[in-house]
Formats: sequence, C-alpha cells, structure tokens
Amino acid sequence: MKILFTVGGSQAAVFGVAPLAAAARNAGHEILLAADEPLMDAARSVALPAVCITPERMRYGQDALTATDRIDALLEVTRQWTPDLVVGGLSHVPRLLAARLKIPFVRHIWYIAPMARRDRTAVAELQPQLERLGLSELPEPDLFVDLCPPALRPPVAPAAQSMRWVPRVSQRRLEPWMYTRPEGRRRVLITAGTRNLMLDTPGSSLRRMVDTLTEAGAEVLIAALPEAAERHRAELGAVRIGWIPLDVVAPTCDLAVHHGGATTAMTLIHAGVPQLIHPDNGYGRAVAEAVSGYGAAVLVDGHRPGPGQDPHEQTAAACRDLLDNPSYARRARTLAAHSAELPTPDDVLRRIEALAAR
Repeated sequence: MKILFTVGGSQAAVFGVAPLAAAARNAGHEILLAADEPLMDAARSVALPAVCITPERMRYGQDALTATDRIDALLEVTRQWTPDLVVGGLSHVPRLLAARLKIPFVRHIWYIAPMARRDRTAVAELQPQLERLGLSELPEPDLFVDLCPPALRPPVAPAAQSMRWVPRVSQRRLEPWMYTRPEGRRRVLITAGTRNLMLDTPGSSLRRMVDTLTEAGAEVLIAALPEAAERHRAELGAVRIGWIPLDVVAPTCDLAVHHGGATTAMTLIHAGVPQLIHPDNGYGRAVAEAVSGYGAAVLVDGHRPGPGQDPHEQTAAACRDLLDNPSYARRARTLAAHSAELPTPDDVLRRIEALAAR
C-alpha cells in the first residue's frame, strides 16, 4: 500500500505523525510525507522520506500558501506518486484531496481544544474547491485517529480511535547528562518549543525564574533555539541551555515549565512529569486547562494576572507548589500509565490497512 502523509504548521506536526508513518514503513508499505519547505529538515531528522509542496516561487518569499495552492501542489505530487490512502492533520485540504482521488482519508490529530469554529472557517475557504467536486460539504474521515488521552479530550470531541503518544524529536549525539538524573538534586526543564525564541512570561524574566529554581536546589535545563541560547547563555550563568532532546531528558525531570505546545505537553505526559504551563496562545491555554484540570499541571497566564498579583511571584509560587506537593507527580504518573495502555501505532495501522482493503 502507498500512504501519503501530509503535514503543515510547525515541526511538531512532523514529530506527531512520525510514529504512525514509521510503523507503516516498517510494515512494508510505501510512504511519502508532503510538507512545506520549513519542515523538510524536521522530516529528515526523523528519517521520513519527504517531498516539498511549497512552489519554487514561494520558497524564499513571504507569501503564504492558499488552500488552492496546497491542493494544486498535492495533486501534482499524486500525478507522479499515486497513493492508496491519505493521512492528514488539522488542515482539511488533505481530506479534499482524498475525496478527489476517491481513496480513504484518515485524520490524525491531537484533539484537546474544541475546533468547530476553526473547522467552519476552513470549510468556507475550501468552498470553491468543494463546488468543483460537486460537494456541498467535506466528507467525514474514514477514520479519525486522536493522540490525546481520553481523560483530556473535551466533551465536544468527535468519536475517535485513540493512539498512544510515542515521542519523536530531532536526533543528535547524546551526552550522559541528558539521560541521567542529577544526584541529590531535582531537575527542571524550561522550553518554549521550536517556534519561539524563549518562554514568554510577561512581567517576569527568565533570569528571575532560573534564580527561583536554583535557590530551591534544582538543576535547570533550558531547551532553546541556537540564536536564543547564544543571546542568553552569558546572562544565565551555570545553566545548560541549547539543544535538548525532550524525549530523552523528560524522564529525568521533576518539573517542566513550557508554553503549552502539543508535542511538548504530550511528551511530558508520556514521561509522567508535572508541568507549569505559561500559554502563549488560545491553543496553549486549552492544553493548560486540560492538563491542570486533571491535576498534573498548573496554569499561570502572565497575560491575565489576577488583581494585585505579580506574574513572577505567581510563577515562583507555582514552581514551589509543583515541586513540593507530591499530588502533582502522582497525577502525572497516573496519566502516563493510562496513556501507555492506549493502542500503539502498529495497532492503529491494522485498522488503516483494513480501510484500504475494502
């Protein structure tokens, strides 16, 4: 079977789909990942065969691809490489592609935030393409695969095939400190994901956060892009900052402070790590509300501090609470255990194979 995987957005989308794509490839299927130019490096870093769908005229410009651009680019790919099934994520373009090719479509996402409004907007943008196909609305996916643990799914989420989260990040040579816990000290990881230079904590500063944690006796690690690491290394002193493999380091941590990204949050859930989440957008806030609602995290929104509250003191108090109150670690471990019981990518692949065999 030939399976076309499609992703857009950030590197997180590539890392999220990589386990299922790898399972398909290991089972003997042909796979191809179609993505924009900025995601080619991420695909290579997790060993996925990928084709760039960004038109040559746009690869070095600022123009964004429209839905029509994406459909045309994907159709061009399928003229030369004809898939038997399409796997897509948040975008509805792959679903339309599958309808046009008359092959099964699998939607593969992390459904933790209600998406009805977003979906309505996306369908409106695709209306001209739907009319070309003689469709009044997008057909339902043949299978919906959700990476979100059932305990965190919103009540409005559609029925789905759950799948276990398997961490994937860009790989490089490891150092022993990455996979070993510091003796006699707790370890705290700070990260803003792959799209932000540094964690945004309004009214506070990274230096003050680091001081708070080190004064509490913790070792602090900061995952940061190269330009951010270069800028902040001198200011932060004896703190490891730079590339940090989240999948390897997470199991050694007692706490993680982050922005609410899906890949970050799920990798920490997988490792059973309590989280302090500073959401940087509405999606990050939905993530923070779900994980904190389960009791495995604390939400601190510096953009919306309470009356008379100092954002830094709010963050410092949350850090102390997460490190000193064992209930967060217990809930995080419970959530990890439930997640580990979900079907593996290999299990889900068998359902996908059955779709194509119909």
